[in-house]
Amino acid sequence: MRASIVGGSLGGLTAAVLLRDLGWEVQVHERSPAALQSRGAGIVVHPVAVRYLVDNNIAPLDAVSVGADRLVYVDREGTPVFIEDAPFHFTAWNTLYRALRGHLDGDRYHLGEALVGFEQDADGVDIRFANGSTERCDLLVCADGTSSTARSLLLPAVQPVYSGYVGWRGTVSDSAVSRETREAFRQTIIYHVMPASHILEYPIPAPDGGVAPGTRALNFVWYRNVSEGAALDHVMTDRDGNRRARSVPPGEVREDVLKELRDASAELPPVLREVVEMSSNPFIQPVMDVEVPRMAFGRVCLMGDAAFTARPHAAAGTAKAAADAWALATALEGNGADVAAALREWEPGQLALGSELVKRNRRMGERSQFLGTWYPEDTSLRFGLLGPGN
Repeated sequence: MRASIVGGSLGGLTAAVLLRDLGWEVQVHERSPAALQSRGAGIVVHPVAVRYLVDNNIAPLDAVSVGADRLVYVDREGTPVFIEDAPFHFTAWNTLYRALRGHLDGDRYHLGEALVGFEQDADGVDIRFANGSTERCDLLVCADGTSSTARSLLLPAVQPVYSGYVGWRGTVSDSAVSRETREAFRQTIIYHVMPASHILEYPIPAPDGGVAPGTRALNFVWYRNVSEGAALDHVMTDRDGNRRARSVPPGEVREDVLKELRDASAELPPVLREVVEMSSNPFIQPVMDVEVPRMAFGRVCLMGDAAFTARPHAAAGTAKAAADAWALATALEGNGADVAAALREWEPGQLALGSELVKRNRRMGERSQFLGTWYPEDTSLRFGLLGPGN
C-alpha cells in the first residue's frame, strides 16, 4: 500500500513515520524548495505531540523540551498577581522536526514538490506536482497547512478567516538576558494581560537543542489587535514591498514595523519587555480560523491545519495534527486495504475534535482581545487539546 503525504512539517512527518511503521510505502512531498527551517516558534508539549518519540525510545521528554512547574501572571510592574502550580513542558518547532525527520529515510522526503491537482478512481489517486512529476498512490494525506492547496481544490468555499489580531513571536538566548530575567523564567511561564492584548513568555530549547539553563532560549508570543485592511497590509508588507498572506518571517519585517513593536514594548512589565527588546528577528503571523465540514473524500483526507486551524491560545495546534495522524494510523490498521472505509471511520472523531478546538480558541481570543474578560483564575483558559487542562 502506498501513501503520498503532501506537507512535510510536523503533522505530515508524524503521519509518515506512523504509516511507514505499519508497512506502508510512504512518500512525503513538501512544496518548499529549500529545507524547512524554524522561525523560532515555541510549542507547548502535549503528550500526543511527542508520543512517537517517547514510545519508540527515540528521545526522552527532557531531551526535547524544557520543563516548568508554575504559571504566573504579573502586573505592569512585574509583580506576581496570580500563581498556580502547572507542570508544563515546552519545546521548539525545529527540535521536534529534527527528531522526526531524522527517523524517515531521506529518499522518502521530497522538497520542491508542490501539489497542483489530483484525480482519484476506485483503485487509487493520481497526483500532479508543479514541477511536472506525477505519482499514483492508494491514499493521499493532505497536511499542507493553513494555506492548503488540497483544501482549495476539495472545498474551495472554505477560506481562512482573519481574527482581527496578529501574533508577534520571537526568541532570545537566555544567556543574553539579565540574571533577574533568566531566573524569573527558570521554571515558569509568565503572562501579562493588558487592554485588548496579552503576552506570554516561556523557555524553550535553543536552535541547537540546548535545554539546560544558560543554553536554552526564551520565547515570547504577543497578541496585538490590527484592523483588517490598510493597518494589516502595513504590518504584513515585508522589506521588499511584498504583501505576505500568512507570515512575515524573521529578517523580513520592515524596520518601521519593528520600531513600532519596540516602542510598544515600553508598556510591558520589565521582565517581559527585556525579552521582546532583545529578540533580534521577531516575526508576525495573522491569527486565523479555518474550519472544514469534511475531512475524508474517498481515498483523500485533510488533516492538521489544512482541515482546522485554531487560534494558538489553547496551544494545541501541533497536538491536533499529531492526534489526526495517530487516529488515521489506527483506522488504517483496522481496515486492511479498504482505505475509503478507514477514512470514513476516522473522520467523525477528528471533525469533532477540530471543530471544538477552533470554537474554544475563538472564545479565548475574543475574551482577551475584544471583551476584556480574560481572568487568570479562570481555568477554562488553560492549555489543552481535549479541553482546558486536558
